[in-house]
Amino acid sequence: MQRSPPNGSPVLPPEAFFSGPGLNRADLLRPNAEALRALAAQADARELRWQDGLPALTADGTLSWQPVRTPDLFLGLAEDGPRFSAIPDGSHDFRAQFATLSLLGPAEAPLFAAALSLGNWHRRHRFCANCGSASGIVRGGWSRRCPTCAAEHFPRVDPVVIMLAEHDGQVLLGRQPQYPPGRYSALAGFVEVGETIEAAVARELGEEAGIAVADVRYVASQPWPFPSSLMIGCTARALGAELTVDTTELDDARWFTRTEVIAALADEAGAAFLPPPPYAIARTLLEHWLHA
Repeated sequence: MQRSPPNGSPVLPPEAFFSGPGLNRADLLRPNAEALRALAAQADARELRWQDGLPALTADGTLSWQPVRTPDLFLGLAEDGPRFSAIPDGSHDFRAQFATLSLLGPAEAPLFAAALSLGNWHRRHRFCANCGSASGIVRGGWSRRCPTCAAEHFPRVDPVVIMLAEHDGQVLLGRQPQYPPGRYSALAGFVEVGETIEAAVARELGEEAGIAVADVRYVASQPWPFPSSLMIGCTARALGAELTVDTTELDDARWFTRTEVIAALADEAGAAFLPPPPYAIARTLLEHWLHA
């Protein structure tokens, strides 16, 4: 999502895909079951359609809606009426994920991410983690409550650090085995229990690339609904350039110059690498690095 420059100033780097508030989530309405039923009965209420385990899209890349049939989840209030969703079934065409993202418009992306993460959380968490009893949907689908032990469970978000290390005007990128040929991207890893964001960045860069870093700085974040992560984008200053690549995690890692990154993002013929796609926060980090 490109930001508009004020008063003719230079164009700012894009915000991460899936960023933005999406719908008015109307949190104050969630505990009021009667009010939610009334909203679902309105003539302008709509329910999200699902296809292959993903929110369905129209031909122009917008979310597809239908009359309300199963208002399990209250997604929020749009300008033209309330929006609901059923809980998706277990079918999922993983090959369709990234083909779908290439069609999805950035204005619809925040709601797509919220609906997908919330719907799949309910599908995977039907039983109480405390006592094992079947739990029920409450708060418009934004939590579940156990009728046996009264425990309330909320959708989880898994924090992931994703980062660029810089040294002497170059940036460190790596490639994983599942990447398409030639693709390099930012290194990443889950934040562990009892760990700060800064510590996670330093640990992951040390484990995967064998470098020590300092001056860890936050850049941007992105909800990533596959299944439900919060990508925390950072940069760091490497204290040296020598790499020791963990080949159990990466096929390769190497330093790229600013010129090479510019050529890759411009899709120039003969570019040194294939960059991450526009919907990945790794692409956002590279754009920010070039603007720094």
